[in-house]
Amino acid sequence: MEDINNMEELFRQIEDHLLQDERPSEYLEQISREPWFFDYPFLMLAKMKETPQSKRFHPEGSVWNHTMMVVDEAAKRKKESKDARTFLWAALLHDIGKPGVTKNRKGKITAYDHDSEGEQLAVDFLSCFSGDIPWIRRVAKLVRYHMHILYVTEKLPFGDVSGMKRDTDINEVALLGLCDRIGRGGSIIDDETKAVSNFKKLMKS
Repeated sequence: MEDINNMEELFRQIEDHLLQDERPSEYLEQISREPWFFDYPFLMLAKMKETPQSKRFHPEGSVWNHTMMVVDEAAKRKKESKDARTFLWAALLHDIGKPGVTKNRKGKITAYDHDSEGEQLAVDFLSCFSGDIPWIRRVAKLVRYHMHILYVTEKLPFGDVSGMKRDTDINEVALLGLCDRIGRGGSIIDDETKAVSNFKKLMKS
C-alpha cells in the first residue's frame, strides 16, 4: 500500500471499503500492518489487537479478531440498515472501549463498561476526520447501546432503555447487536436471532 499522509483520504478509503467490500476485514487487516496504523488516532484500533477476551465467550481471540468478524457480518446485512454508513462505522468501533477497561480478574477476563467508554472514544476517533457532529453522535450512540440486547433480555441492571429509545433507532441497535453476537467463534445463528427478536418484542411492549 502506498504511503498516504492525508488523514481525510485514509478515512475515505476505509469508509469506501466498509461500504463496498463483501469482506471489509481483508482491507482492514492489510492496513493494520502499516506503520501509520500505530499512530493516533488509528492506535485506538490497533490496541484491539493486543486486547484479550474471555475464551468462554470469545474463542476467536482478541478484540480485533472479533471486530473483523462483526464488520464482515455487518457488511452482509448493510441493506437491512436504514443508514449503512452509520451502521458500518458503528460495527468497526463498537468495542473501541475494550482496550481501556479490560482486566484479568483472577483468571477471568472482563471488559465492564466498555460500551459507555466506547461512546466517547468513538467521538474522539471520528472527530479526527469529520466535523459532522450529528453523524458522529449517531455512530457513538449505537456504540453506547450495542450491549442492550443482553441487558434487556437478561434483565440486567446496566441498561438505560429510556436513553436508548431517545437517542437511537431500536432496529439499528438490534441489527448491530445481532452482528456482534454472530461475529464470534462458536455462535449459533438461530439462537442469536431469537435473542434479538425477543429484545425487539420487549421494546415494543
